[in-house]
Order: sequence, then structure tokens, then C-alpha cells
Amino acid sequence: MSRIDALIAELCPEGVEFKAIGDLGELVRGNGMPKSDFVESGVGCIHYGQIYTHYGIWATETKSFVPGAKAERLAKVDPGDLVITNTSENIDDVCKAVAWIGEAQIVTGGHATVLKHDQDPKYLAYYLQTPSFFADKKKHATGTKVIDVSAKSLAKIRIPVPPLAVQQEIVKILDAFTELEAELEAELEAELEARRRQYKYYRDALLAFSDQDIRWAAMAELGEFIRGRRFTKADYVEDGVPCIHYGEIYTRYGTAADTAISHVRADMAASLRYAKPGDVVVTDVGETVEDVGKAVAWVGTEDVAIHDHCYAFRHSMNPKFVSYCMQTSSFIAEKAKYVARTKVNTLLIGGFSKIRIPVPSLEEQERIVAILDKFDALVNDISIGLPAEIAARRRQYAYYRDRLLTFKEAA
Repeated sequence: MSRIDALIAELCPEGVEFKAIGDLGELVRGNGMPKSDFVESGVGCIHYGQIYTHYGIWATETKSFVPGAKAERLAKVDPGDLVITNTSENIDDVCKAVAWIGEAQIVTGGHATVLKHDQDPKYLAYYLQTPSFFADKKKHATGTKVIDVSAKSLAKIRIPVPPLAVQQEIVKILDAFTELEAELEAELEAELEARRRQYKYYRDALLAFSDQDIRWAAMAELGEFIRGRRFTKADYVEDGVPCIHYGEIYTRYGTAADTAISHVRADMAASLRYAKPGDVVVTDVGETVEDVGKAVAWVGTEDVAIHDHCYAFRHSMNPKFVSYCMQTSSFIAEKAKYVARTKVNTLLIGGFSKIRIPVPSLEEQERIVAILDKFDALVNDISIGLPAEIAARRRQYAYYRDRLLTFKEAA
């Protein structure tokens, strides 16, 4: 920090100048370039969607390519340019930027804007991650399902523009910090993955009952499957009937849940079907075979509405025990036999309900659940264990980045 302070004291003692992004250079809006244009080799290109998922602060190589003839009509990205997204499904991703520091000219397509400028490209990309920029872009964001910040609106956002020497020193520090954070995170991710494999092995072994004389029964013998009824995300409200959407089971829920993430309109209550406390809610579609038939035990105190791509499995066992059984490798292998592999993987419930699971005493079910709950928390709970350490590293990095990129504005 002292080196940067010294540079600021020397080069801009009265504060740092803030400029509108549009005054830094030229903003060129991209157009076209669907993924169907991609080829194995050709002119390098950056698709706006890849900026959310593939690229970091900067890039020297592209993930994708387009034919030379198609590249001619696309927006050109020269070394040092910034590629900024204009649309996203959420406010966090919109205006995410990647600095192109490769050696050759590349191209980009629609939903992206190219900033051609004479600043340090990495400095600009780093600044566009800060809470200050987030607050400003939010003021210009429009839309609900798709969030948009137009190139015209982006051009109005003011950002600090210290002298190049200051920008370069900040980039040097943030690059080193980013590399260190990435190394530490990779080590933690590797450790977490090892823990997950260990947990999976232990869970599968514990629920195999290979050394015990335990009754096994088909799920159809142990309970009934009750299909949900349709609602859409357009029906969501802040406060209404608690509900579980099938898509949330893949992404938001774990082994069990006692609180619903979403709610639908109260006037729909009579037309819906519900899982009762103790039911296990099972998906009947998914992008992968593993997602189909994914389950969450509902352990809340009230009924919860379920989507028509879900079934409530109603039974008299420990619901978390059943949910854990449905995570095992052997159960997943069995359920794969009952998935119709069409455009959308669909569960054939008639066959699925024939899959056998172990039926130990309720006391034994509770004992096993207590063991697996502790292991599951260690591996997956963001508030403890390795995931918390990874989250802490990310917060630490964001804190120092934001401090380095906060300046007193010149009068």
C-alpha cells in the first residue's frame, strides 16, 4: 500500500480524477455470433456467456473460434481492449468484464460491448468488480427476467482514473494476490473434493448393510408417490404458499429442508398438491440421469406445495434416512435403469418405485442419520469446515481489492 500511497502523493496529491466510461475511449457494441457459428479453429472469439463462466479478469487465449468470413462482420477486439457484458440473468453478472491481452485481434458478438481505451486494461477489469461499480451499474439496470445495461448507459458510469503508474502498481499487487488466492483456493478445493469422496465412500458403505441381516423392500411397498401440480416462477411472491420447484432441488436444496426457498400466490392454494412433513420430494426430470430422481426430505412443520415435475414419497420411515439412501452410488445405478433418455431425461416412476432400499429399525435409521448429518455438514455447510475457509479467502481477496481501488476524488 505504501508504494501506491507514495505514487498518489507524487502524481495526484489533490485526489484522483473520475471520468465517465464513455470518455475513456470508444464503446463498440457487438452483434450476432450464435454458438452455432463456432468452429474448431479460425478467428478467436469471446461469447458474452463465456465471460460469466469461463474467463477471469483477463485472457490471452480464447475458448472459441469463428470462421474468418463470419468474423469480418463482428465487433473487433484488439489487444488491450475490454469486453463487457450488457445482459445477464442477474445483476451480479451484467457488466462483467474481461481484458483481452492476447497478441492477435479477436472478435465478439451480441450482448457485449468493446471498450477501446488508453488505460491499463486489467485495472479497468478489476475496478468493474468493486461494490462501488456494482452500485452504479444497478442504477442503470433495466428488466426483470433478463437484466440489461445498455452501452449508452454504461458510458455514463463514472470511475476513478488514476495515472497509469498508479494503475500499473495496483494491477501488480492484485495480480500477485489473485495468483496466491487461486493457489490457496485450488488446494482447498482439492482437499474438499477428497473429503467429498471420503464421505461418499463412507455413506455408501454405511447404507450397504453388507455385514448385517437387514430387510430390503421396494419403495412401492414402503409408501406411495403423489405427483405435484403445475406452477411457474411467474407465480412467485415474497409471502404466500411455501413451495418447492423441481429445479431448486438440483441447485438449492441438500439432503433435507425445513424451510421453503420460494412461495407462490395464496389464491393458488386450492389447486396445488402438497408434501407433508416427513415426505421425501423427488424430481422426475433433469438434464442429467443423476439429477432425475434427486430427492430432498421435507422436515418442515407445515405442508409445502410441490411442482408437477416432482413426486412426494409418503412413507413411515425416517425421511432423512430415505433421502440419504437415494444418494448412494448403488441407488443411482438402479434408478438409471428407469430414466427415459429423450430430449429431457424423464423418470419412469413405475419402475423407479420398484427400487429396493434397506429397512433397519427406526432407532438404527436415526443413528445413521446422526452420523451422516455430521459428515454432511463438515463437507457441505458453508458456515463450517473447508467451504467456509474457501469463502473466507474470497472475502479477504475482495476486501483488499476494494481497498486498493477506493480513491479520494479530485475537486
